[in-house]
Amino acid sequence: MEQEKYFEATEFENIKEIIYNSAKKYGDNTAFVIKHKTDKNVEYEDVSYKRLLEEINALGTKLFELGYKDKRIAIVGRNRYEWTVTHLANLLGGIVSVPLDKELQVDELESCLIRSKADVVVFDEKYIDNIEEIKSRDNTKLQEYICMSQMENYKDIRGLIQEGKELLELGNNEYIDTKIDSYKMNILLFTSGTTSKSKSVMLSQNNIASNIYSMQLVEGIFETDTNLAFLPFHHIFGSTALIVMLACGVKTAFPDGLRYVAQNLKEYKVTLFVGVPLLVEAIYKKVEQGIKKQGKTKIVNIAKKISNILLKFGIDIRRKLFKSIIDELGGHMRFVISGGAPLDKRVAKGFNELGIDLVQGYGLTETSPVIAAENYKKVKYGSIGIPMENVIVEFENKDKNGIGELKVKGPNVMLGYYENAEATKQVLKDGWFYTGDLGYMDKQGYIFITGRKKDMIVLKNGKKVFPEELEILINRLDEVEECMVFGLPDNKDKNDIKLSVKIVYNKEYVNKEYPNIQKEELEKVIWEKVKEINKTFPPYKYIKNMILTDKELIKTTTKKIKRNEEMKIIQKV
Repeated sequence: MEQEKYFEATEFENIKEIIYNSAKKYGDNTAFVIKHKTDKNVEYEDVSYKRLLEEINALGTKLFELGYKDKRIAIVGRNRYEWTVTHLANLLGGIVSVPLDKELQVDELESCLIRSKADVVVFDEKYIDNIEEIKSRDNTKLQEYICMSQMENYKDIRGLIQEGKELLELGNNEYIDTKIDSYKMNILLFTSGTTSKSKSVMLSQNNIASNIYSMQLVEGIFETDTNLAFLPFHHIFGSTALIVMLACGVKTAFPDGLRYVAQNLKEYKVTLFVGVPLLVEAIYKKVEQGIKKQGKTKIVNIAKKISNILLKFGIDIRRKLFKSIIDELGGHMRFVISGGAPLDKRVAKGFNELGIDLVQGYGLTETSPVIAAENYKKVKYGSIGIPMENVIVEFENKDKNGIGELKVKGPNVMLGYYENAEATKQVLKDGWFYTGDLGYMDKQGYIFITGRKKDMIVLKNGKKVFPEELEILINRLDEVEECMVFGLPDNKDKNDIKLSVKIVYNKEYVNKEYPNIQKEELEKVIWEKVKEINKTFPPYKYIKNMILTDKELIKTTTKKIKRNEEMKIIQKV
């Protein structure tokens, strides 16, 4: 099934064309709102689309004058305006942009700077200690260290923008006149994982631009929207979503941190956001707890049933009926995009029943990122939607249930892994990119992902277990913060696997609902609930063993569990 086109969109060859088009089309609209805090005062600064382009061009002009044309500039920092303007200045001048994970330990960060051959690093002052440690070691080829804010002994982004404006006034148009090669490497992105395993993905501007176009055709994102930029920009999902918002004329605000999500949603009157399931599920959990606290669970469930019946007749009263709940999310929320991992279908259904459209998307760094997505007309809970308009999807080596490895072909597929021909050859074959994800397509064309090929647990009897389907149900328990399902050799039969789970319990909930409970007692309570979940599956999927802890699981910054790292800890015990 091909994606139908629901919205008008113009196809551009590169990101420079996208940004110039938006500056022309949405010139006076606010592109970004920046919060300035001084003591107890808070001020908001609006940056228009016209000003954004002027500042990109000014910064780029100065970077060229400093000798960084055709060089590589790494960026390390929180989601903020200076991050954005640096990344876009890189792209609009053909400078290779290297977004790096701000959470990396100093050795990993240094390794990425060396491996990417970065000439310059633009950094957030919050990470000055790591930067100065790397600077003192002098192992990289960095020629310049530029701070996002004013800091002694460092050039800063605002200062460079000002100097660039002066150069432009003197008629220096070299940067502005630069022609972009849309099909050569312009972004170097490291995949999630430890340094030894992370690969650097080479992406062109056309990879990203083609993906933005296909998203605009099917997702309703409008210039009247306000977006809260949750997803870290160093991740492809975050940086592509950022440019999608700019392509659509949206206003973007920056969050103050996860603890302030509810406050920020109200503060900026947020209408949409893009998030990973962990965040989306946490927000929905808070909504449910609020309903429960007010003793309205029964009333809300009845209201949902009535609303669903009326929807079948084309009568939509959801936002009026559930106004008080939507108000808890700032009152303006209308659209949520979830991606990066499987979302609990109960959560997806829950948001939609309240009148907030939620769609799931699926993709990888190597595919810039979106391969398939739901949209407001094509939603099937549990699926990741249908392939994007310019993407071809097939399943390789299907088993008797029709489950095979998903492979994809399209303009969004990466150029390859940087300086790693062997790894590139393993995943790119005859123009197809092999995702390493297993799944199937139903008769209506919806794609269902069953799990990662490498995470699949194969039992002695040949039966296959995908950890994610069990984890989703265990994560629903109020006592559970997060969990990981894995296989361990069975003591009774070393050739077989015993399904096990590591559970991180929710301290806040447990302290409130089970005050002074001993860990052994808590283990019994949670184990009984796991056994109840077992009953919903065939016996070969039963979990036989449980580890309980209050220590957070090791994760990437996009909140994916590092299963290999966790297994090393489990096997030591």
